[in-house]
Amino acid sequence: MKDKLYLMIPGPTPVPPTVMNAMSKPIIGHRSAEFADLIGRVTDKLKKVYQTENEVFVLASSGTGGMEAATANVVNPGDKVLTLNTGKFGERFGEIAAKYGAEVDEVKFQWGYDIDLTVVEEKLKANPDIKAVFATHNETSTGVENDIKGLGELVDQHQAVLIVDAVSSMGGMDVRTDEWKVDIMVSGSQKALMLPPGLAFVSVSPKAWKVIEQNNSPKFYFDLLKAKKSLGKNNTPYTSAVSLYNGLEASLDMILEEGLDNVIKRHKLLAKATRAAVMGLGLELLPAQEYASDTVTAIQCPMAVDVNNLRKTLLEKYNVMVAGGQAELKGKIFRIAHMGYATKTDVLLTIGALEMALNKCGYKADLGAGVREAQLVFLGERD
Repeated sequence: MKDKLYLMIPGPTPVPPTVMNAMSKPIIGHRSAEFADLIGRVTDKLKKVYQTENEVFVLASSGTGGMEAATANVVNPGDKVLTLNTGKFGERFGEIAAKYGAEVDEVKFQWGYDIDLTVVEEKLKANPDIKAVFATHNETSTGVENDIKGLGELVDQHQAVLIVDAVSSMGGMDVRTDEWKVDIMVSGSQKALMLPPGLAFVSVSPKAWKVIEQNNSPKFYFDLLKAKKSLGKNNTPYTSAVSLYNGLEASLDMILEEGLDNVIKRHKLLAKATRAAVMGLGLELLPAQEYASDTVTAIQCPMAVDVNNLRKTLLEKYNVMVAGGQAELKGKIFRIAHMGYATKTDVLLTIGALEMALNKCGYKADLGAGVREAQLVFLGERD
């Protein structure tokens, strides 16, 4: 019998059976009244998870497609934009903006640390012509959560619109789109929202619409004005990913039935247990605890251990897949995700496998020490 794979990477993440079953429903017409009703229901539920009164659009693309849509509809050639790079995905926003002809002012913070809001404030004061500020809420590549609430308060005093990548936080962490004054919020299907890859979600504020209406960058498929017109009729401009919409409604129902507050608490608990476990094994986290992510934990690999060999051992010996580092962190860290359809048992199993894999790779981990620390967190015996 083929062993079960434990997918502990930050996307794609495991898909619940309820969602898989929903996606197996017979295909319906994407211009039918039945599908229009589905769009209406899904949109209302998405707005609850987004914590917004703004329109939320569903695009048949990956999260990167949502990032490009946000950029293409705001940036004209020659516009000055500020991009805040705390990792690979903050870097991606700058790359996309450059493709659309923006004059990109990229602030690169040390990877493993969060955004320094005093630097952002100075940039905005010195450059009143900045049209947009791009940031990542949860930087998956480093395991860092950025202070989007504080950033939103700064940008709200400026003419610029705030565009945020929440691909790896939406549905797993507290994301208060309206309260945090985020003008365009992007997320994706394959992470905490518990779906296969293939959908991106984009919310747009009234402030952002004023900018979008003046945009003249070339675009066709990702035209948000077309999307807005279609959504007014519970439709989409082009062919929709019908089966994924069925899965999306099922996943949103799971989140809302659990209760958004409870979902957020569950992710915080899983993150706390994972961090306690790896520190109990004598390993070091990449980010400091105060701004560590609740959906993915980044861990510095011991000097004596080859990270690729560790990951290979975890996969081949114990059927647990974890992620490696990206770009400048490649070969230095590994990452354990705990998002979406994730439980306490998933964390305990992963830590147990990690203890054995570390020993096989030459690091003398105290067997059971990490699992014990995670158990104590779950039992409420660790602050």
